[in-house]
Amino acid sequence: MLERFVANWVYGASLFALFLLALAPLLLHGFPPAVAAVFFTLPAYMLHQWEEHDNDRFRLFVNHWIGNDRQALSRLDVFLINVPGVWGVITLSLWLAATINSGYGYVAIYLVLVNAVVHILQAILMRRYNPGTITAVILFLPVGGYAWFLLNRADASVVYNSLGLAIAIAIHLAIMLRVRLNLTARLTSQPIESAVPDRNREPL
Repeated sequence: MLERFVANWVYGASLFALFLLALAPLLLHGFPPAVAAVFFTLPAYMLHQWEEHDNDRFRLFVNHWIGNDRQALSRLDVFLINVPGVWGVITLSLWLAATINSGYGYVAIYLVLVNAVVHILQAILMRRYNPGTITAVILFLPVGGYAWFLLNRADASVVYNSLGLAIAIAIHLAIMLRVRLNLTARLTSQPIESAVPDRNREPL
């Protein structure tokens, strides 16, 4: 069962995002506009993940172009990064923003904005599309930008801005470190996959 969750989580994410959007008027009733705007970073990220990870495309892209056809990211890595690492962090950010201080919402906001910048820079540097770039531009920039605008009007704290940006950057650096460690561990191994998905020949 765990293997099926790890392999297919993204399809539940994309459907759940649509239901979150449909329920948003009920769930967000009475919330301050700034915190309500932060909420939309979660369904936006889930829709982004569908573009990014449908058919395992992002992991295969990274393994091919960065890993030189070696395993830079495993399916379990992708699951842990995107479910606890993204959903969990955004959920915690929302809880803290709604119950303690709205400034904690900057964590979710900068998570989407930093990710958008990473996708765009990678596309420019590599001169090619990378999975997730389209939704990074059409979802992350407007959703994250508008949420930042509203939250900055409500709480322009330098401390919370810095905290949110630092956490977002740290998460992305941790992903890069994981890729580096995986490749270092497999430096002397033979290539394990091509850029064509084959779900039957690689373990988690």
